[in-house]
Amino acid sequence: MTRVLGALDTGIIFAYLALMIVIGIYASRKQDSIEDFFVASGRVGTFSIACLWLASWVGGAAIVGGAAKSYEFGISGGWYIICIAFGCILFGLFFSARINRIGREKQLLTYPEFIELRYDSRTRIVATITTIAAFVAFAAGQLAAAGAVLSTLLLWDYTSSLLLASAIIVVYTAAGGFLAVTYTDWVQFTLLFIGIVIIGIPIAIENGGTWAILTTELPPSHLSPTGWGLPTMLALAVSIPLSFFVGMDSYTRMFAARSAKAAKHGTLWATVFLVPLAIGTIWLGMTAAHLLPGIDNTNNALSQFVLETFPVGFKGLMLVGILAALMSTADICILTASANGTRDIYQRYINPDAPPAKLLRLSILLAAVVGIAATLMAWQMQDIVSILLVAFTILSAALFIPTIAMVVQKDVNKSAAFFSITASLITVIGWYVCSLLDLAPAFDLDPLWPGLAVSAAVFAGLSALSK
Repeated sequence: MTRVLGALDTGIIFAYLALMIVIGIYASRKQDSIEDFFVASGRVGTFSIACLWLASWVGGAAIVGGAAKSYEFGISGGWYIICIAFGCILFGLFFSARINRIGREKQLLTYPEFIELRYDSRTRIVATITTIAAFVAFAAGQLAAAGAVLSTLLLWDYTSSLLLASAIIVVYTAAGGFLAVTYTDWVQFTLLFIGIVIIGIPIAIENGGTWAILTTELPPSHLSPTGWGLPTMLALAVSIPLSFFVGMDSYTRMFAARSAKAAKHGTLWATVFLVPLAIGTIWLGMTAAHLLPGIDNTNNALSQFVLETFPVGFKGLMLVGILAALMSTADICILTASANGTRDIYQRYINPDAPPAKLLRLSILLAAVVGIAATLMAWQMQDIVSILLVAFTILSAALFIPTIAMVVQKDVNKSAAFFSITASLITVIGWYVCSLLDLAPAFDLDPLWPGLAVSAAVFAGLSALSK
């Protein structure tokens, strides 16, 4: 099999990219307000909620990064998707319906608005800053993966490939808002599931990727459930599920759901599809390790495996599924950060009486600005999982404890929330910088743990003092 795409497969990829633009333009004609732009005016059903969860969480780190880790470490490479499934179950059972009811009652659009309900405006500000920083990083991780995939497929340099992927994602997201994200996610999840599970696994088996061969030909470490490394796996097991409770995109979906029942059932249904996706990602990554040893950049393992083994036509479908996984995560991250800038900063503090048309124009502009910022970050930092782990750490360490407290406690301390978020955010960023500078062995510890510890200590200490 040739590693260069033929005309048919290349045509499939560019047809898919063009379709995303068309959907964005179509969706742009069905929105008249920021409620339409950010939460589709709260009329999204169960199936769409499930697709939104799957398409946004099963992105570059899960598929491209997961296959890369399965290539390197074996079955433990599926740990990322397993952590996502665990987070979906917890959030679906304990938070989804409650958040939908509160959002409808208070007409909420963003997570920082939800924070201000129980705390105060200064806590909303620091929560907004934290959310924007994290979601720019989330988008950057997906754009980095999309750039790497397109570079492998089209034989372009990484920068040109990154610019193409970023331009398409930013255009349809900025043009169509949440409706465009919903419509494209239907298409993108379907393509992803067909490509990874229905087409990918059988072709891997046909090309020597049977379980018997993989378990005998690959190193024994590839069969270890902790091959990725316990410290990293533990950090993911904590940071990813916690991020469900503090990620603004989680709240955006719940505010967009047409009922509490749709919010809960859509979230739980998403977990049903995550298991076969995890199995497919592991299988393809390990098969690539068997057939194509010695790949320099393991982020390209999945793309190269597809180019080497898939028949004409199926290559294009599979590669479109991979691109769909990346783009469907990047779009909601860009939209989320844009909502923070429009609703939580401009409308809340700068121009509360801004007319709807002006807010809509600003939302579109900020979506483009966020996309450009994420592109620059992706250009500078190309390690997909490392970028996303930073984002997960920022969110979960700084926001988890105050968020849980405001939902489960009757009386909350406003100063405790503000100072715990601020101190944790400073700790995480400072710890991360010190680890990059290699100042001391202590900074090799993942910043999640000191960030959570500082957040818990400050919140508990100030709450106790107030009593």
